[in-house]
Amino acid sequence: MNAQTPPQRILIVEDDPVMQLGLEQFFEESSQYQIVGIAADGYLGVETAIKLQPDLVIMDLGLPRLDGIAATQQIKTNLSTVRVVILTSHNDETEMIAALASGADACCIKGTSLEQLLIAINAAEVGATYLDPQIARKVIDNLKPPVSHNNISELSNRELEVLTLIVEGRTNPEIATQLYISLSTVKTHIRSIMNKLAVNDRVQAAVVALRKGLI
Repeated sequence: MNAQTPPQRILIVEDDPVMQLGLEQFFEESSQYQIVGIAADGYLGVETAIKLQPDLVIMDLGLPRLDGIAATQQIKTNLSTVRVVILTSHNDETEMIAALASGADACCIKGTSLEQLLIAINAAEVGATYLDPQIARKVIDNLKPPVSHNNISELSNRELEVLTLIVEGRTNPEIATQLYISLSTVKTHIRSIMNKLAVNDRVQAAVVALRKGLI
């Protein structure tokens, strides 16, 4: 019998007691997650993360003493493998771009559905970047195209299908399941897409896809 997969260890960095309670209840209902700590400001969030080394940090942006962007940057500097999911009450694209630049793996608007939050967490866990649909378009509209030369016309129909799912924030396993292909085939398609679009990662591929009207 295979050993049970250990739960993901989560640190919550949030100063709103109501939000803290809601997140606690959400994660305690699932055997997949274990809350290992709660911090009510950015400085404590960084200290607690370094001490406990969680798998995942749920990070509020509007924190006292040290905001979520600076706290995320410090956590990522010290613990590069820790995934950070940003929560914010504002759909400000400038904040989101700054959050991504600080190293955040996912960004969600507070009040989003629990299902959407899980999608963001799952994306972060597998190394993907996730943006809440409410702010994704705003962020992309404020990003410069990564390249001016690419081979968009060379994308195959299957690659366009994969690219569409990347834009939707789907993880590699989710893409494999939806398209009935193996995980290794998904990775091969993504490498080909990035080569043809002359980009370095999935976020840049999504930016090109939306700006060029591919999706």
